[in-house]
Amino acid sequence: MNRNLLLISNSTNPGEEYLGWPQQIILSFCQCHDVKNVLFIPYAGVTMGYDNYEARVKPIFEKLGLGLVSIHRFNDPIKAVNEAECVVIGGGNTFHLVSELYKNRVMGAISERAINGMPYIGWSAGSNVAGPTLKTTNDMPIIEPESFYCMNLVPFQINPHYTDFFDPKHGGETRDDRLKEYQTLNPNMWIAGIREATALLLEKGNLSLIGRNNKMKVFKGNTDPIEYSLNDDINFLMK
Repeated sequence: MNRNLLLISNSTNPGEEYLGWPQQIILSFCQCHDVKNVLFIPYAGVTMGYDNYEARVKPIFEKLGLGLVSIHRFNDPIKAVNEAECVVIGGGNTFHLVSELYKNRVMGAISERAINGMPYIGWSAGSNVAGPTLKTTNDMPIIEPESFYCMNLVPFQINPHYTDFFDPKHGGETRDDRLKEYQTLNPNMWIAGIREATALLLEKGNLSLIGRNNKMKVFKGNTDPIEYSLNDDINFLMK
């Protein structure tokens, strides 16, 4: 297995700067794979626009000694992907991200390169699309993409920003309720609920949970979800 993936739950913690908490994780990942420049995919950014999204992320990567350019600067996005050292997909709306990945015909190109070893970094929606489908996103379907199928870089579904917080003043479904609906219709598929300030790291065939929060929750079938910590072996998710 040649895949090198860093799948981050969230970009920002309350009271911290944008991309504050995962900066050292991103730097370490890029250094490990000798990445000097990254191709940024801003397609999940709907309200801010691609120029502004690039302008928000680029100084942070430059501070880490990494060059960054957005894919929307290129006339040939497929060529940009094929020549990239590393692809970074930012968060936002997953439905819009998937729609644009298909519209620009780069969903397959990114997937192929990442499966063959190109380092891939995503946060939030960018982590969501690393799984088989977008069906466990938290986002509103503001646009209908060509397909719900995504990159299948990992064989399990991802739910970024996972929380089991229950607000007694809220009468709607909890996150667990929503994920159990998916479980009911897809009993053979794992779902990794990754909490804020955590990430999934896949290197050298080994999948691990890293970050500040020491727990993730895994769902499958008709069984109750199970918590796993930073020290637990979670490679069963890759089978």
